[in-house]
Parts: sequence; structure tokens; C-alpha cells
Amino acid sequence: MSTTRPGPTSRPPGWQQEHARRYIESGGTDGHIWEGVPTLLLTTTGRRSGQPRTTPLIYGRDGDRYLVVASRGGAPQHPAWYENLTARPDVRVQVMAERFAARARTASKAEKPALWKTMAAIWPAYEDYQARTAREIPVVIIERV
Repeated sequence: MSTTRPGPTSRPPGWQQEHARRYIESGGTDGHIWEGVPTLLLTTTGRRSGQPRTTPLIYGRDGDRYLVVASRGGAPQHPAWYENLTARPDVRVQVMAERFAARARTASKAEKPALWKTMAAIWPAYEDYQARTAREIPVVIIERV
């Protein structure tokens, strides 16, 4: 059974930028735990602009790998950060005060079920998000380089 959580439209505009700013300034002390779950900062390179784009995301772990979900609250389109990393998979990550270079990729069909289960245990609303969209919501695997 999933627990309904607020969707992206129920939060004030700019909340992600404010979250990222506080996270960076505090070395993750303010922002690592958000609504009871862990978050990291993922910096992708804009596929059109070439500019860095930083997004706070809920994360899980699979061994040494970090996992994030490209849910966009169940919207019909993928989030921009996901489109950016599929075009340019070299990313930067911040977890608490630790910053590192990484490579991101979409989990394969064989990998996804177990990883989805891990992420839905952290944020049960992912199940609701998948139910409200026809697109297959990707799980992204992030590995240090």
C-alpha cells in the first residue's frame, strides 16, 4: 500500500533551488534529510545550454551505487535532469558535504524491478506516480568515476 505524498504542483515555485542552495551552503546538514528521506544533489549538463543544472533528488543505495527515480511526480514527460543525463551521462553528485564525479545510466529492464522496490520502500508515492502516467518511470544508477 502506498502513502500519498504531495506532488510537484503542491510545492511553492523555486523550492528546489532553495533546497539546493541550503544543501550546498550547509554541506548537506540542512537539506540532506527532506520530508524524512535522504536527498542528494545531482548536477547535470544542460543538453541544449551546456550549463550546469543542479537538482535535489531522493536517493537510495545499491551497494556503492546511488539510485534516483525520474518520476517528475507522474507527469507525462521525463524531468529535464533525466533528459540531460541521457544526453550527457557524466554528472556531479553531492551527498552531505561529499562531492564527486559520477556516470549515470538508466537501469536495464532486468535491473529495474529490484531497484524500483528499493526506491519505492524509501518513497512509496513512486507507485502512485507510476500509476498516473503512461510512461515508464526510469530508475537511474549513478556510479562514481
